[in-house]
Amino acid sequence: MDVRIGIQNVSREVVVDSDQTPDAVAKTVSEALAAGGLLTLTDAKGRQVIVPTGSIGYVEVGSEAPRPVGFAQ
Repeated sequence: MDVRIGIQNVSREVVVDSDQTPDAVAKTVSEALAAGGLLTLTDAKGRQVIVPTGSIGYVEVGSEAPRPVGFAQ
């Protein structure tokens, strides 16, 4: 599942491929924003992404459904 984080005053977004459920990611983001400080997410390969909550513009939590491959009919 992809998590896209928009950073204020930066044209590119941070994309994290997470193994967590959408609800777990949303809870982590909500808790980090409420507490201030840092948002820490771990990707599917075990790497940590740390973003200061004051610079977060938006967080988009993707669905767990796999993307279709091939041509649509």
